[in-house]
Amino acid sequence: MDVDAVVNLVERIGLETVLTEMAGYVEEDYQRWGAFEKSPRLASHSADGVIELMPTSDGEAFAFKYVNGHPTNVALGLQTVVGFGVLASVRTGYPELIAEMTITTALRTAATSAMAARHLARDDAATMAIIGLGAQSEFQAHAFRAVLGVRRLRVYDVDPAATRKFITNMQGRGFEIFVAASASEAVMGADIITTVTADKAQNHILSDNMVGAGVHLNAVGGDCPGKTELQADILRRGEVFVEFAPQTRIEGEIQQLEPDFPVTELWRVVSGQAPGRRGADQITIFDSVGFAIEDFSALRYLRDRMLEAGDGARLNLLASPEDPRDLFGLLTARERLAAPVAV
Repeated sequence: MDVDAVVNLVERIGLETVLTEMAGYVEEDYQRWGAFEKSPRLASHSADGVIELMPTSDGEAFAFKYVNGHPTNVALGLQTVVGFGVLASVRTGYPELIAEMTITTALRTAATSAMAARHLARDDAATMAIIGLGAQSEFQAHAFRAVLGVRRLRVYDVDPAATRKFITNMQGRGFEIFVAASASEAVMGADIITTVTADKAQNHILSDNMVGAGVHLNAVGGDCPGKTELQADILRRGEVFVEFAPQTRIEGEIQQLEPDFPVTELWRVVSGQAPGRRGADQITIFDSVGFAIEDFSALRYLRDRMLEAGDGARLNLLASPEDPRDLFGLLTARERLAAPVAV
């Protein structure tokens, strides 16, 4: 499934339907978390960014995603994050699906954020602040409306061009949007705060005095070593939920804290093994860095929708000689066909 196939899928089914269904797939896989192989992603860091591989398997299918993170790509007219993924059969080792995962990563990140908030935010949450209006922001807004019914947005970005882009893209989509002059103004009165900035630095997008009782923080932007968005005191005031603690301690907001700082893995909440929000005044924080099981869920979702509607295309990617032992014969088949026939 290339970019066009994913765009066609969204156009045919509808963006918020895709986000809702994908959130359901992610939740299903969180509920069977123990079935998966789990490890921190393989990362190759450089001064310019990071290139990562994110693998996992549930014993029946194997999946991986190739993804980068290069914040300075904006100056080059390039995406800061691009990716592709593979879903393969464990029984044969043959890939069954190769898919774009730039748009799909934005979809699955937003779907996971909204699924987590359904378990962690207050039931009456109606207003969300979004700090950082880059490539992820519109997806986050639509996912929170689709899954939680959030329609009021308070938004801020340091770059006026990003703000104009967001407002243009969201025109006529049924949101009530307030453009704030600062991050502190944006979070005033917000029930949910999503931070989704791209700068690869230890920033404090939110300070402790900006976060009131009862708020749910959806911290999405911090996703590699040396990149954070929240002042550490916020983490100590609230309860922190993560995807896979060994990875989040390296790449998430909690990299600022002591190695044994207590956190709860979200799968335990989703599967009923641990409580989520325990009171209206509690501050909950989803310290999200993205995890391979979420990509597995997204690829599984794309495969199922592709099989239903034929959105994808077949690639002649795998050699298939008539005799599996005669791989070399594929190189000489044309020679044999072109050779004169003896009479």
